[in-house]
Amino acid sequence: MNANFQLSPEAIQRYHEVIESLGPEELKRMLLDMHTIRAFEERAEQLYALGKVHGTMHLSIGQEGTAVGASNAMQDGDYLLNHHRGHGHCLAWGSDVKRMMAEFMGKEDGYCRGRGGSMHIADIESNNLGANGIVAGGVPISVGVGLSIKMRKTQQVCLVIFGDGAANEGAFHEALNMASIWKLPIIFLCENNQYAMSMPYPKAFNIENVSTRAVSYNIPGATVDGNDVLAVYQAVSEAAAHARSGQGPSLVEAKTYRYKGHSKSDKQAYRSRDEVQDWMENRDAITRFSTLLTAAQIISEEEAAGMRDAAIQRVDQAVEFSEASPAPDLSTLTDGVYA
Repeated sequence: MNANFQLSPEAIQRYHEVIESLGPEELKRMLLDMHTIRAFEERAEQLYALGKVHGTMHLSIGQEGTAVGASNAMQDGDYLLNHHRGHGHCLAWGSDVKRMMAEFMGKEDGYCRGRGGSMHIADIESNNLGANGIVAGGVPISVGVGLSIKMRKTQQVCLVIFGDGAANEGAFHEALNMASIWKLPIIFLCENNQYAMSMPYPKAFNIENVSTRAVSYNIPGATVDGNDVLAVYQAVSEAAAHARSGQGPSLVEAKTYRYKGHSKSDKQAYRSRDEVQDWMENRDAITRFSTLLTAAQIISEEEAAGMRDAAIQRVDQAVEFSEASPAPDLSTLTDGVYA
């Protein structure tokens, strides 16, 4: 175990309540999900290099804690809207790894029959309404979802995930304002990975935390360590409870970091290797959570290591499934096109 991640008994005690509420099996599943997301993303990068994926893609390696923490705080029947860096969100939401990989590779057995690809994977049956290639594109859509929930008088909540770059779009402000006025059951989750494409956060914002903007709309705002999966879980759980009680939306900011470039064309000239290495060695979400669970005697170090292997095996099987899946027939090219 990395020496940088040793935990004191006091540190473990801080997590006692949430560990007790989730229980050993749920905690283990969360760790496995984080490993699966990373294994999926790493294999996606390999497949892209082999020319088996077309277009571009946006990897979320390093951001697994935010995806898993947020998704586990939601309930069956809730809605998800996410963004172009969204493979991890879908997997954390419960999407089948095989169908995810098939979609990623443009195959007929994918969630969108290979039409969505990397940036537009959706699973309507699980209320995963999909990603959006437009920066902040999903944020105003969440207002429509929230209004639908309120009009139908259900106990559902909409979780919409977007990046720090989206928080400077007009759609962000308009959506928060309308959701606040109408007290819509929405959780606005800003996944702040420090860079909007190549723009460092401090150069784009004159505030330390995106969540400060919640004050302008008289809604709760919170900033948490996005690489601490349980901190994300707690913050989103509180926001979900707030929404279900009819009190309206919340803005949660999860500060995290992407290890790879913005997209496959990104040479990352705007940041140093030392900066990336520091996040990988000292703040990695998977290593931190694994260390916590072993220190709390939830799992052994052998079990923790085995989860990585199990995740890789799941992804290997997904690739085999996708390779065997047929490509969409050209005769179906216009299926689902309405304009």
